[in-house]
Amino acid sequence: MSITPPTQPHAPESTLHGSQPNSTSPQFVGFRLANQNYIFRIESIQEIVMPSRVAKIPEVPAYVDGVSNLRGMIIPIVNLRSLFNLKRRPHDDETRTIVVNVGSRTIGCTVDSVLRVMRVPADTIQPAPDSVNGSGRRFIEGFTRVEDDLFILLDASQLLEPANLEQVHQASVQFEKNS
Repeated sequence: MSITPPTQPHAPESTLHGSQPNSTSPQFVGFRLANQNYIFRIESIQEIVMPSRVAKIPEVPAYVDGVSNLRGMIIPIVNLRSLFNLKRRPHDDETRTIVVNVGSRTIGCTVDSVLRVMRVPADTIQPAPDSVNGSGRRFIEGFTRVEDDLFILLDASQLLEPANLEQVHQASVQFEKNS
Protein backbone atom coordinates (compact mmCIF):
# COMPACT_ATOMS: atom_id res chain seq x y z
CA MET A 1 0.00 0.00 0.00
CA SER A 2 1.31 3.44 -0.76
CA ILE A 3 0.32 6.49 1.22
CA THR A 4 0.76 10.06 0.11
CA PRO A 5 2.78 11.91 2.75
CA PRO A 6 0.47 13.82 5.10
CA THR A 7 0.36 17.58 4.93
CA GLN A 8 0.66 17.73 8.71
CA PRO A 9 3.66 16.53 10.72
CA HIS A 10 3.41 12.83 11.54
CA ALA A 11 1.86 12.32 14.93
CA PRO A 12 3.66 10.07 17.38
CA GLU A 13 2.15 6.67 18.17
CA SER A 14 -1.34 7.42 19.38
CA THR A 15 -2.27 7.04 23.01
CA LEU A 16 -5.37 4.91 23.40
CA HIS A 17 -7.83 4.59 26.22
CA GLY A 18 -7.49 1.09 27.69
CA SER A 19 -4.92 -1.26 26.19
CA GLN A 20 -1.81 0.13 24.55
CA PRO A 21 -1.11 -0.75 20.91
CA ASN A 22 1.62 -3.22 20.10
CA SER A 23 2.99 -4.78 16.93
CA THR A 24 0.16 -7.34 16.88
CA SER A 25 -2.63 -4.74 17.18
CA PRO A 26 -4.61 -4.33 13.96
CA GLN A 27 -3.78 -1.30 11.82
CA PHE A 28 -6.27 1.26 10.60
CA VAL A 29 -6.22 4.37 8.43
CA GLY A 30 -7.91 7.36 10.06
CA PHE A 31 -9.65 10.01 7.98
CA ARG A 32 -12.04 12.92 8.42
CA LEU A 33 -15.35 13.89 6.91
CA ALA A 34 -16.80 17.17 8.15
CA ASN A 35 -15.94 17.18 11.86
CA GLN A 36 -16.04 13.41 12.39
CA ASN A 37 -13.19 10.88 12.49
CA TYR A 38 -13.50 7.53 10.74
CA ILE A 39 -11.23 4.53 10.25
CA PHE A 40 -10.96 1.72 7.71
CA ARG A 41 -9.04 -1.48 8.36
CA ILE A 42 -5.72 -1.15 6.55
CA GLU A 43 -6.02 -4.52 4.82
CA SER A 44 -8.95 -3.19 2.75
CA ILE A 45 -6.90 -0.24 1.47
CA GLN A 46 -4.82 -0.43 -1.68
CA GLU A 47 -3.41 3.08 -1.53
CA ILE A 48 -4.12 6.72 -0.77
CA VAL A 49 -3.71 9.27 -3.56
CA MET A 50 -4.32 12.91 -4.35
CA PRO A 51 -7.66 13.34 -6.14
CA SER A 52 -7.26 13.14 -9.89
CA ARG A 53 -9.46 14.22 -12.76
CA VAL A 54 -12.82 12.47 -12.69
CA ALA A 55 -14.90 11.73 -15.78
CA LYS A 56 -18.58 12.37 -15.09
CA ILE A 57 -20.90 9.60 -16.15
CA PRO A 58 -24.64 9.95 -16.73
CA GLU A 59 -27.39 8.41 -14.64
CA VAL A 60 -25.42 7.59 -11.52
CA PRO A 61 -26.40 8.52 -7.97
CA ALA A 62 -25.23 11.94 -6.73
CA TYR A 63 -22.66 10.35 -4.40
CA VAL A 64 -20.76 8.86 -7.36
CA ASP A 65 -18.48 11.59 -8.69
CA GLY A 66 -17.66 9.55 -11.80
CA VAL A 67 -14.71 7.38 -12.79
CA SER A 68 -10.98 7.99 -12.67
CA ASN A 69 -7.97 6.42 -14.36
CA LEU A 70 -5.65 4.98 -11.72
CA ARG A 71 -2.53 3.90 -13.64
CA GLY A 72 -4.59 2.34 -16.42
CA MET A 73 -7.38 0.96 -14.23
CA ILE A 74 -10.75 2.74 -14.42
CA ILE A 75 -12.31 2.96 -10.95
CA PRO A 76 -15.52 4.55 -9.67
CA ILE A 77 -15.07 7.48 -7.29
CA VAL A 78 -17.54 7.68 -4.41
CA ASN A 79 -17.73 10.96 -2.51
CA LEU A 80 -18.18 9.84 1.11
CA ARG A 81 -19.48 13.29 2.13
CA SER A 82 -22.29 12.95 -0.36
CA LEU A 83 -22.88 9.28 0.48
CA PHE A 84 -23.32 10.22 4.15
CA ASN A 85 -25.63 13.11 3.22
CA LEU A 86 -23.12 15.77 4.28
CA LYS A 87 -22.72 19.07 2.45
CA ARG A 88 -20.16 18.80 -0.35
CA ARG A 89 -17.12 21.01 -0.28
CA PRO A 90 -14.49 21.83 -2.89
CA HIS A 91 -11.30 19.80 -2.86
CA ASP A 92 -8.36 21.40 -1.08
CA ASP A 93 -4.75 20.51 -0.26
CA GLU A 94 -5.85 17.94 2.32
CA THR A 95 -8.48 16.13 0.21
CA ARG A 96 -7.50 12.55 -0.57
CA THR A 97 -8.86 9.55 -2.41
CA ILE A 98 -8.63 6.32 -0.44
CA VAL A 99 -8.50 3.43 -2.90
CA VAL A 100 -10.32 0.50 -1.31
CA ASN A 101 -10.54 -3.12 -2.44
CA VAL A 102 -14.01 -4.59 -1.95
CA GLY A 103 -14.10 -8.20 -3.09
CA SER A 104 -12.88 -8.14 -6.68
CA ARG A 105 -13.74 -4.44 -7.12
CA THR A 106 -11.61 -1.37 -6.53
CA ILE A 107 -13.35 1.85 -5.49
CA GLY A 108 -11.96 5.31 -4.77
CA CYS A 109 -13.41 7.13 -1.76
CA THR A 110 -13.03 10.90 -1.56
CA VAL A 111 -12.44 12.13 2.01
CA ASP A 112 -11.66 15.54 3.52
CA SER A 113 -8.27 14.44 4.86
CA VAL A 114 -6.30 11.39 5.88
CA LEU A 115 -5.13 11.65 9.47
CA ARG A 116 -2.70 8.78 10.01
CA VAL A 117 -2.11 5.06 10.12
CA MET A 118 -2.68 3.78 13.64
CA ARG A 119 -2.65 0.56 15.61
CA VAL A 120 -5.75 0.00 17.72
CA PRO A 121 -5.96 -2.90 20.18
CA ALA A 122 -8.97 -5.05 19.35
CA ASP A 123 -10.24 -4.83 22.94
CA THR A 124 -10.63 -1.05 22.65
CA ILE A 125 -13.13 -1.32 19.78
CA GLN A 126 -16.68 -1.20 21.11
CA PRO A 127 -19.73 -2.31 19.15
CA ALA A 128 -22.19 0.28 17.93
CA PRO A 129 -24.58 1.29 20.72
CA ASP A 130 -28.26 0.36 20.49
CA SER A 131 -29.05 3.97 19.58
CA VAL A 132 -27.42 3.33 16.19
CA ASN A 133 -30.22 1.40 14.58
CA GLY A 134 -31.76 0.75 11.23
CA SER A 135 -29.98 -0.26 8.06
CA GLY A 136 -27.01 2.02 8.78
CA ARG A 137 -25.89 -0.12 11.73
CA ARG A 138 -24.47 -2.92 9.62
CA PHE A 139 -22.01 -0.53 7.96
CA ILE A 140 -20.43 0.36 11.31
CA GLU A 141 -18.13 -2.23 12.89
CA GLY A 142 -17.69 -0.22 16.05
CA PHE A 143 -16.22 2.79 17.81
CA THR A 144 -12.88 3.45 19.48
CA ARG A 145 -11.10 6.31 21.19
CA VAL A 146 -7.60 7.37 20.22
CA GLU A 147 -6.29 10.00 22.61
CA ASP A 148 -9.38 12.18 23.12
CA ASP A 149 -10.85 11.57 19.67
CA LEU A 150 -13.71 9.24 18.86
CA PHE A 151 -13.32 7.19 15.66
CA ILE A 152 -16.08 5.32 13.86
CA LEU A 153 -14.85 2.03 12.38
CA LEU A 154 -16.56 1.58 9.02
CA ASP A 155 -16.93 -1.85 7.44
CA ALA A 156 -15.58 -1.10 3.96
CA SER A 157 -16.80 -4.39 2.49
CA GLN A 158 -20.40 -3.65 3.55
CA LEU A 159 -20.29 0.11 3.06
CA LEU A 160 -18.91 0.04 -0.47
CA GLU A 161 -20.63 -3.08 -1.78
CA PRO A 162 -22.39 -1.75 -4.90
CA ALA A 163 -25.73 -3.23 -3.86
CA ASN A 164 -25.50 -1.45 -0.49
CA LEU A 165 -24.47 2.06 -1.57
CA GLU A 166 -28.02 3.35 -1.99
CA GLN A 167 -29.00 1.87 1.39
CA VAL A 168 -26.05 3.66 3.02
CA HIS A 169 -27.17 6.94 1.49
CA GLN A 170 -30.81 6.45 2.53
CA ALA A 171 -29.75 5.53 6.09
CA SER A 172 -27.71 8.75 6.23
CA VAL A 173 -30.68 10.80 5.02
CA GLN A 174 -32.91 9.16 7.64
CA PHE A 175 -30.32 9.79 10.38
CA GLU A 176 -30.16 13.47 9.36
CA LYS A 177 -33.96 13.75 9.60
CA ASN A 178 -33.99 12.14 13.06
CA SER A 179 -31.15 14.28 14.45
